[in-house]
Formats: sequence, structure tokens, C-alpha cells
Amino acid sequence: MKRARHFRRGVAILPSLFTTGNLFLGFWSIIKTLDGRFAEAAPLLGGAVVLDMLDGRIARLTGTQSDFGAELDSLADAVSFGVAPALLAYGWALHTVERAGWTAAFLFLVCGVLRLARFNVQKHVVDSRFFVGLPIPAAAAQLAAIVFFVPEPPSERWAAVLMLAFVVTLALLMVGTFRYRSFKGVDLKRRRRSITVLGIAIIFLLVALDPKVFLLAASSIYTLSGPAAYVLGLVRRRGDRARPARAREEPQANP
Repeated sequence: MKRARHFRRGVAILPSLFTTGNLFLGFWSIIKTLDGRFAEAAPLLGGAVVLDMLDGRIARLTGTQSDFGAELDSLADAVSFGVAPALLAYGWALHTVERAGWTAAFLFLVCGVLRLARFNVQKHVVDSRFFVGLPIPAAAAQLAAIVFFVPEPPSERWAAVLMLAFVVTLALLMVGTFRYRSFKGVDLKRRRRSITVLGIAIIFLLVALDPKVFLLAASSIYTLSGPAAYVLGLVRRRGDRARPARAREEPQANP
């Protein structure tokens, strides 16, 4: 009985250990950024994203979800996916655009924290299959993927201005209302789990073949998926409204 109690306590602390690992990688990425080692800082943020995905899933699988864990996760995310990528973007490119550069980096941080606060408030009242607004780990992963793909800081001012515009866009997407898939419905216990496992294996294979290209492509596709789904929905709704209108006009045209 006592051994079972000790095991239960050990399992309960497991998600928090993953969250702490996420925080550690975010802090380590900040250190690397301050040293100007951008090629090393960017993949550390990718590792933090993986740990952030695992801590919540492990908590759900083991039934050890708690308010403490949720608060710890949000605080860790604010550092790893708010402060760390904002500093990375600033140190890599935005510092050459003077005031506008640090303003854009700060806007990314503020919008990321607002996104976390909104998620904490709405998580019990929105459809769990979707996120409202670009999740802050995805925004951080997008910036990290760009720096990982091109670790050398841009020498041209126009490239820095382009990066500034992109950072501002990511910030606005985080506080926007575009819906993004959460993938929380992926369940390895279902009958079709073999297809899911095969998909995961293919992803690992693609990462191994060319991690820079795959991670940049995957993060970009996810970032664009929210606005693309919104536009697609608008087109579909217009088509649905046009059909009844045409159906009403057709009988009038025939005498």
C-alpha cells in the first residue's frame, strides 16, 4: 500500500518535471542568444516545444492534472516561448532596425502572454479540438525554425525589416481569433492507432533526412493553416448561400 502511494506521488510529479525541462531549455536558449550563438539557441526552443507537448499529454494519461501544473506550465511557456524567441529574433535580426526592432520583439512577448492568459480563461468553454489564435509554442517554433534554417544574421536592412513585419504578424495571429487544430484528439488506443503510429514514424524520418527544411515547412504550414481555414470557410459559406438563391431564380426563368 505504501509502495503504491509512493509510486502515485512519483507519477504526479512527472508532468512538472517535463515542464521544468521546458523552462530549462528556454533559459538555455536565452544564454545562447546572448552569446550570439543563434544556431544553437534555435533548436533548444524546438526541444522546449516537444517537452511542452509531452507534459500535458502525460498529465492527462496519468490523471495527474492539477491547477498547480497548469499555472507552472503557463509561467514556463511565458519564458520559453515568449521571452526566449523575442530575444532570439531581436539578437538575430531586429537589433539592426533600432527602436522598431525592440518594439516588435516586445509586442511578440506581450501578445504571447495575452494569448496564454486567454487560453487559461477559455480552456473550459471552447472546443478542445481547436485553439483560438496561434498558440504561443507554435509562434516560437516558427521563429526558431527560421533562425535554424538561416543561422547567419541577415546583413541587409530589408531582410531585417521583413523579419520585423513577420514578428508583428505572428504577434497579431496569437491574439487573433483564427482557429488552429490542437491535435488533442490523437489517441493511440483507438483501432486505427497503427495509421497514427505510421504517421509519427514518417515525421521522424523526414526530420532525420533534412531537419531544417522539414521544421521550417511544418511550422509555416501550421502558422498559415488558421487564416487558410478561415478563408476556406468564407468561400464555403458564400457557396452555400448562393445555392438557395439560384434554386429560387430557376423556377422564375422557366414559363
